[in-house]
Amino acid sequence: MSALKQALGGRNDYVRPENPVRPRDAASLVILRQRKDVTEVLLGRRASRHRFMPNIFVFPGGRVDAADRGALVSSELSKPVARKLHNKWSPQMSRALAVAAVRETFEETGLVIGERRASGVSPNLAGLDYVARAITPPDNPMRFHARFFAIDAEHTSGRVRDSNELQALQWFSLADALAMPLVDVTEFVLQEIQRRQSGWRPPGVPLFSYRNGRAVIRYEA
Repeated sequence: MSALKQALGGRNDYVRPENPVRPRDAASLVILRQRKDVTEVLLGRRASRHRFMPNIFVFPGGRVDAADRGALVSSELSKPVARKLHNKWSPQMSRALAVAAVRETFEETGLVIGERRASGVSPNLAGLDYVARAITPPDNPMRFHARFFAIDAEHTSGRVRDSNELQALQWFSLADALAMPLVDVTEFVLQEIQRRQSGWRPPGVPLFSYRNGRAVIRYEA
């Protein structure tokens, strides 16, 4: 049974904690490329030393840093994407989330989205789309409020290389990726991407969260 199906099956023994940990703001980037008629996605295995999801294949990404809020960018978010984000967060926070996704991708994979600088990368946010968000279950000791962006690999430069954060970085077809043992949220985002590739248009941005031990998916305008 897949991780997603296990989550949707729920838990009969669930007890909501009295004081759940507050989720930390985070952002991930789904990088896609086309090889003939096959869409591929970049995934890497989290290092075994990680407290959160060790040895699991995920998209590049991580927490939003304070510096992300004031980072200089080479291009801003497109207006349609900015509007989707501004429905929920301030322009400053929306921008910080996108910057974090680009910065973490560079740190974890070596791919540059923007202009390479001595201090790192000046992000180009224009090619990003905002595709989903997810909140870790309230009973987890470490929680994240993750926003998932997507970008075509044509908007990246540099060579993919492993890092201390992500290892065994590879391009997988969507079908092969979905056949792997993934956490429920990663599987859901990949399924969302796959449905879009087939022409489906979502009614909004999906939120993947948990209620009483069950995974809940709803679309937000």
